[in-house]
Amino acid sequence: MESAIRIIGFDPGLRFTGWGVVETEGSKLTFIGAGTIKSDAKTDLATRLCALHDGLQTVIADHDPDEAAVESTFVNKDATATLKLGQARGIAMLVPALAGLPVAEYAPNAVKKSVIGVGHGDKKQIQLMVGMLLPKAKWDSDDAADALAIAICHAHQRGNAAHRIAQAAAKRS
Repeated sequence: MESAIRIIGFDPGLRFTGWGVVETEGSKLTFIGAGTIKSDAKTDLATRLCALHDGLQTVIADHDPDEAAVESTFVNKDATATLKLGQARGIAMLVPALAGLPVAEYAPNAVKKSVIGVGHGDKKQIQLMVGMLLPKAKWDSDDAADALAIAICHAHQRGNAAHRIAQAAAKRS
C-alpha cells in the first residue's frame, strides 16, 4: 500500500504567485489548500522578491509538503516581463529546495495535457477540470487554480522514470 504524498504546486509570477497543495495516495487525489501570494507593484523588485520568498516559506511551513512542482517559464514578446517572471520562478524553485523538497518542472502545455487531456486550453477549462478532479477545492485566483493544476500534473507524472532518477539523485546529495 502506498503512503500519501503531499505535493505543492506553484504558478510563479511577480505580482501574483499561485500555490496549491494536494495529497496523492495511489490514484486518489485530495485537496489540501490553495491561495495566492501577492506583492506590492509599487515597491522595488528586491522587496517584491523578498515578499514572495517569505510568503512561500510560510506556505511550505504551514502545509508540510513532500514534493514541489513549478511551472516553467514561457517566453513572451516583452523581454523585461519574461526576465521578471524568471526571477519570481527562481524564488519559487529556491524556497522548496532550501526546505529539502525535490522540485519538478513542467511546461504549461504538459500541465494542460495532464489535466484537461490536450496541450492547449483556456483557464476556464483548467478550472473546470481542477474542480472535477478535486471537488472540495477552493481557490482565490486563476493563479491558485493553475497551481493546483501543476500539483495534479506532478501527481500524475511523478512515477515516471525521470522523476525517480531525480529523486534518487536528491537523496544522495
